[in-house]
Amino acid sequence: MASEISSGMARAHPTSPIPKPGGVFDPVARALDLIGDKWTLVLVRHLLGGPVGFQHLRLRTGITARVLSARLRQLAAKGLVETVAGEGGRSLYAVTDSGRELAPIVAALARWYVHHAVEDLDTDVSRFTETSPLSILESLPFLLREERSRGADVTFEIRLTGVGGGAWSVHITDGECRVAPGFAPKADVRYTADARTWCGVALGLIDPRKALASGQLSKEGGSQAMDHYFHQIADYSRSPRSGRGGSR
Repeated sequence: MASEISSGMARAHPTSPIPKPGGVFDPVARALDLIGDKWTLVLVRHLLGGPVGFQHLRLRTGITARVLSARLRQLAAKGLVETVAGEGGRSLYAVTDSGRELAPIVAALARWYVHHAVEDLDTDVSRFTETSPLSILESLPFLLREERSRGADVTFEIRLTGVGGGAWSVHITDGECRVAPGFAPKADVRYTADARTWCGVALGLIDPRKALASGQLSKEGGSQAMDHYFHQIADYSRSPRSGRGGSR
């Protein structure tokens, strides 16, 4: 059989009829038939952290209710998502075992964006006007500089006020990053700021030195700095809103 296929491939001629895409066995193409929809991997990404409700997914993604409802039905039909019972019998959405196996793909895609689109293409972060602190914090595991975090054991506490504020702990240990809501009693470093200011610093739109000098951002504890351990989404000195300036 293998020899017949090989000989058939060898006899292929440039003038052979162009095949229909769906009739060609190509694992990448066929996988994308299942998960290549615009929202599929985005929704799987947000469900990998645990079961959540419909409104939570809307708030985390900005997808309209009609589109989100349709996408969730499609994902359920493909065996990637299922509904589970939450507190009070409320229906929540969760990834299935098959959906959870997409986690490495989601992580690889995010890291590709960080290394290529952000660093190489100088992404204009000023367009991310709807970004919340939670969006950035949930993305930190994808932004981790593995070479700098190997052997590290440090905990940061982020305290934010205003819209989108709250408290989070960011723990980096030996090349891994875990983010959890709540205070970190044994934090090595604590940052405090207004949520909007912190987002500006994290996105690279605000000079962190000026934010510290003006009191918009405060830091307590050790000398460790978060930007040492994470890829920067952008450099404030090159961002469209800040103009040219010095480096960090």
